[in-house]
Formats: sequence, C-alpha cells, structure tokens
Amino acid sequence: MQTSSNDALKLAAAQEALKHVLPNRVLGVGSGSTVNIFIALLKDIAHTIPGAVAASEGSASALRGVGIAVLDPNSVADIAVYIDGADEVDNNLMLIKGGGAALAREKVLASAADLFVCMVDQSKRVERLGKFALPVEVIPMATQLVCRRIMALGGVPAVRGGVTTDNGNSIIDVLGLPFADPVALETLLNQLPGAVCNGVFARRRADICITAGVGGIQVQRA
Repeated sequence: MQTSSNDALKLAAAQEALKHVLPNRVLGVGSGSTVNIFIALLKDIAHTIPGAVAASEGSASALRGVGIAVLDPNSVADIAVYIDGADEVDNNLMLIKGGGAALAREKVLASAADLFVCMVDQSKRVERLGKFALPVEVIPMATQLVCRRIMALGGVPAVRGGVTTDNGNSIIDVLGLPFADPVALETLLNQLPGAVCNGVFARRRADICITAGVGGIQVQRA
C-alpha cells in the first residue's frame, strides 16, 4: 500500500516536471524510479523533443523506447533543462544524489544545463542533509585508500557490493560526515585521490524543486 502511495506521488511530481520541458530544445534526463515515470510520460510529446542526453544507460534505453533520440553529451552545446530526482533535498535545494549509482553523469549534466529541475516525493525533503548514505564514486584501485581517508574525516564508509557504475567504477556509501557546510564537504571529498565524484549537489544545486505530498504539489525556486 505504501509503495502504491509513493508511486502516486512520484507520478504527480513527474507530471508537474513535464511543464518545464521546452519544445525543440535538447532535454537532459537523470536516472532513478521517478525519472523512469517521467520518461514514460514523455511519449506523448516525444515529437517535440529533438533529442535528449541521459545520465545512465538505463535512462538512455527508456528514452529510445518512447521514441526520443539519445545524444552524446559531447555533441551537445546546450542543454536547456535537466530533470532528475534526488535522495535528499534540503531547504536550500542542495541535494544528495547517487542512490542509483549514476551520480557522476548526473552531476555533469546538471552542471551543463541552463535549468536544473528536481522532482521528489515529500519523504525526500529534509532540514539537513546526511541521513541518507552519501555515495562516492571511486576508481576501483583506490577504493580502500578512499575508505581510509573518509574514516580519517570521521565518516563510516561501506563499499556497495555488486555494483559497478556505467563508468566502470565502484561506489562507497558514507554515513557520519558533517553536513553543516555542504559546499565545503563537496569540495573536500572532490580532493580525495581516486574519488571521481560525490553525491553532494551543493555547488550545483537545483534551480527548482517539485515536491509531491498528500496535500498536493509544492514548487520551490532557488
């Protein structure tokens, strides 16, 4: 029953996000369960979308399935809008992302986009980031080194078993890091040798957050 309710909220958020898709402009699409719902909704307007860039191979396949051409990001000069979900969103529209292991590509596309629209259900909104384990993508040979460096920072790392990113890398999920200054934490983790990307989206936060709750839709702008 809870799953059905959550799916209904995800659908409501995805329907609201459709309003931000611009005709005849390249669309950026993230990954995850809410994004999968959003992509399915694109079928009816696929003829207005000249192409899309995707943050995961799964999203790319889904886009092709609704008739939208998937473009190489290196061939695209401008991404008008990037639409994605999140694992946590704070009141400043800073995010934790990467539960689906696509964080590096998600961060690239979010940074390249003119407008970043985040769509979530109310369970993802938090006062302070950090309850959700923070994903860090690392090159495989550096996994244990990065774990040791994270422990030295006060974090509790756990290598995500059986997961390899679309980039061929590993994921370390981290609890216990200080989130009083998300921008500083994102910057610090970026400096760890072997770390490709971390799931703090503070330097490039969302421009718009669509939150679906039992009381309806709320739209917050940065």
